Amino acid sequence: MKFGASILALAFSGAAAFQPAAVPRTSETALFSMTPIAGTGASGAGVAPVAGRTMAAPGLVRAAGVPTEQIWDMSQPITVQGGSLKTWSFPSPFVERVQIVMRTDGRPLDANLELWQGPDNTPYKMRVYVEDGMARTFSAVIETPRDEQNTISIRNTAQLEFPLVAGVVSEDVRGGPPLGDRQVSERPSTIQGGALRTYPFNPSVESVQVLLTTDGRPLNARIELLQGPNNIKQVMEVYTEDGMERPFYAVVETPGTGNVVRVVNTASMEFPMTAAVEAFEIGDGRYWSDGVLLGGM
Repeated sequence: MKFGASILALAFSGAAAFQPAAVPRTSETALFSMTPIAGTGASGAGVAPVAGRTMAAPGLVRAAGVPTEQIWDMSQPITVQGGSLKTWSFPSPFVERVQIVMRTDGRPLDANLELWQGPDNTPYKMRVYVEDGMARTFSAVIETPRDEQNTISIRNTAQLEFPLVAGVVSEDVRGGPPLGDRQVSERPSTIQGGALRTYPFNPSVESVQVLLTTDGRPLNARIELLQGPNNIKQVMEVYTEDGMERPFYAVVETPGTGNVVRVVNTASMEFPMTAAVEAFEIGDGRYWSDGVLLGGM
């Protein structure tokens, strides 16, 4: 009996030795080229938290932009008073995209951001509201294709008592494929016109990256950061005339617990869009856990 059992075990082990190794499933679409990464998820639960702050698993950030902390060092931040307008011009045709950061001293941030390309041509518009411009610094990357003069316009729509600080850089984010061709570790989801989708994140995720594209049609979307029921911390309303040539990409700071990113397609049903939302920076989450216990939130 023992001899027969051993022969049977050897037969199964020999058959397993000739089986091909497991190959990760890949998927190719017109917008994305991706290889799913085991152990990663939109909530960041599959990524082991580490001490301090670190980049998340391979995703959109490989060449999509520069970390927010580095932008302030590379750019020359300018204060935009409430009710005033500031512009940044890029006459060079080699500038393919620019990265924009905005913050306040802890007060609300309310601004309109536009891309001007030629006279009376505004192919990209965005309205930004942040409840606390210091805890949640705004950061976005805007494509500037074609050999034309591009101008970034930032208007502080808040009152005079609420200034903001803005920085715009271009040299360190140009080159490489367009944002819509970035490699992502999450399977992008299609959001039909008028529909919405939510993405919850655990406390160890300190920031989230959002990429929205279309098949060349206009993109109209509303991106919200919620922390608790109907508690909106950040809102971005974006319009771009071509969601493939000028996709939407932004990094949303998510300090604290109970963070949920909600993406709403505000266009009609004939204008679907593709969304990829995943963790950007991951920490251990202990700082914010202690803050909740001590009443710091």
